[in-house]
Amino acid sequence: MAEWSPDAVVRDACAVDGLSDFGDESHREPMEKLLWSLQHEAQLNSIGETVLRQRVVDILATRLRVQEYLRRYPEIREEEIVDPLVIVGLPRTGTTMLHRTIAADHRMYSPLWFETRFPCPALDWDPAGVDQRVVDGKAEMQAMLDANPDLLSVHPMDAMGPDEDIMLLEQSFYSFNIQAFANLPSFDAWIEAQDHTVGYEYWKLLLQFLQWQKKRAGYSAERWTLKAPHHLHYMDLVFKMFPDARVVQTHRDPLDTIPSLSSMTFALWVIYSDRADPVLLGETWARKFSRGMNHTMDVREQMGGDRFLDLWFRDTVRQPLQEIQKIYDFVGMDFTQEARQEMEQWQDFNKRELRPSHDYTLEQFGFTEAGLKDRYSSYREKFIHE
Repeated sequence: MAEWSPDAVVRDACAVDGLSDFGDESHREPMEKLLWSLQHEAQLNSIGETVLRQRVVDILATRLRVQEYLRRYPEIREEEIVDPLVIVGLPRTGTTMLHRTIAADHRMYSPLWFETRFPCPALDWDPAGVDQRVVDGKAEMQAMLDANPDLLSVHPMDAMGPDEDIMLLEQSFYSFNIQAFANLPSFDAWIEAQDHTVGYEYWKLLLQFLQWQKKRAGYSAERWTLKAPHHLHYMDLVFKMFPDARVVQTHRDPLDTIPSLSSMTFALWVIYSDRADPVLLGETWARKFSRGMNHTMDVREQMGGDRFLDLWFRDTVRQPLQEIQKIYDFVGMDFTQEARQEMEQWQDFNKRELRPSHDYTLEQFGFTEAGLKDRYSSYREKFIHE
């Protein structure tokens, strides 16, 4: 049986590197709420108990290691992140394809999957040597695909590829990422009711840390390109951390996106629980993203539209480079021929038709067209024109 007590998990984290200084204790309460929910509500199978407990240990061990890096290299906090490009939108609206295509431009920093999962290198890290995070990241991703091969039909998975930065928010436990693996109703309700400023402050710090690492490894770029549908829930905090951020919002009918999101998330839930409920999952995530979308619409109204660029899924699929030209015009960057060639090369190696088809129905997640139209009525009225 897994040992879920906070003290036991902290003990295991401290044992990884022999460290004990977490810095501030802002992570403690959400961690305790999460552990209780994992133990008492998630109905985990043996894989779930092992993997998700270890995930919490990894986050704590990373936090300890980050604190040690900050002690050794206080200049990390001085890294300046200028004019980041942030891509948001409901899941399954083309944000991944758009983000990864833009990230092919060598002038863009982007967080790689293994960096978001393990944002801190070993204490004896040599940028020119073997990075254990890469080894661990590839192994973990392969284990997920071995447990459920259908994941590859739902989402392109590459431990070395650009990915969304929600896992950086998970490092503070102020995110909804862990809910993508299991049903955690008490933790979910608690975390939604909290002020997430501390989570976004740590997110910014980790981006500064990653930039510092990339520079030490010999990489230089002009700006960050970030992507996470999660930011819809806290768009005000994105701007609080980066007042000069430019946001690209992608659009697609929730009748298409929410069932697809539910199918993707269910493919994860069934790995870690033998009693995963697809209807409960559908209701949970439809509600969450309706709330998040309404929040972002409110922020847009308060700030004015010039901070946002709207793109539609059908256009990004049909003519991606033409839509990316709009993004570069929006952020004031030259869309060079070299960047275009880098993106075309990436697209040639990452065609959607090279992956299996993704099949699902509305009914299996308890949805009806009328119900989704009603729940997302304000958003559909403004952005979706049938």
